[in-house]
Amino acid sequence: MKNQSLLFLLIFSAIMISCSKPQRADVDFEQWGKYWFQGKAEISSFDLTQYRYGEAREGEAVLIFVTEDFSRKKQVKLDDPEAKNSDKISVLKMNQTRDFVTGIYPYHMMLSAFTPTKEQSQGLKFTASSQEWCGHTFTQLNLKSGDSYNGKIFSYFEKEGDDTFSFSGIAEDDLWNLIRIDPKQIPTGSVQMLPSLFHQRFTHQEFKTEEAFIRILDLSEGRSQLDVAYASGSRVLKIDFEKGFPYQIMGWEEIQTKSDGTKEITKATRKGLKIVDYWTKTKVEDAFLRKELNLKN
Repeated sequence: MKNQSLLFLLIFSAIMISCSKPQRADVDFEQWGKYWFQGKAEISSFDLTQYRYGEAREGEAVLIFVTEDFSRKKQVKLDDPEAKNSDKISVLKMNQTRDFVTGIYPYHMMLSAFTPTKEQSQGLKFTASSQEWCGHTFTQLNLKSGDSYNGKIFSYFEKEGDDTFSFSGIAEDDLWNLIRIDPKQIPTGSVQMLPSLFHQRFTHQEFKTEEAFIRILDLSEGRSQLDVAYASGSRVLKIDFEKGFPYQIMGWEEIQTKSDGTKEITKATRKGLKIVDYWTKTKVEDAFLRKELNLKN
């Protein structure tokens, strides 16, 4: 009897928590779930032109989108989600990787974003790492409440060191997931935004929000573009995506305007796409899947 009462309380608590959280409006989650809750990930590969040290570098980028059960409290993936209903929240995870070479040595970069799927909330967590022959760095942002974040950076650069920071506003890196959930979820107009963690890694700028202007443009009958322009005039982000569900990302541009007026344009163009449970494809014989994604390495 005690066990039944305890089970009832756990289920009731989980329902109350779910019901008390505002849900995203105007999203067809029946259609959405058929694509995103099928137990597979969407992987897309891109030809990348990445500016670094004032020169264009040829490389590759990969976007991996997949839904996961996340811990509200710890903000990590749950090992046993069914045992922690009250702590469980569904998120859309984006992993973005960039690989390119500068002269003799390579860069390997990865950014992760975790955004609630159904609950009306900003991204819960963002992480970014960069590995190159000089050393490596790691940055993490965690949502505390509303639009307030705490952050940590671990870096081999003396000026950055190991440090903590905080800010209130929108994270640019959240926009990728909001496109995939539904572009209508993206706030438009003037916002206070933290530039991408990748951008911070390249510029070593202070972690602080800037005024940015967001708009969604029609490029063609089937294509839209998210346009983000910072008020400083130094950075513009453009993400091209399909106008219809599931709003697949086709490419992007990052335009950096230097103090002398010259522009550095980082650009990615999609070259491959697969829907696959990649975490089960770990054998040597599965390597053909990389060829199907047109990956070079």
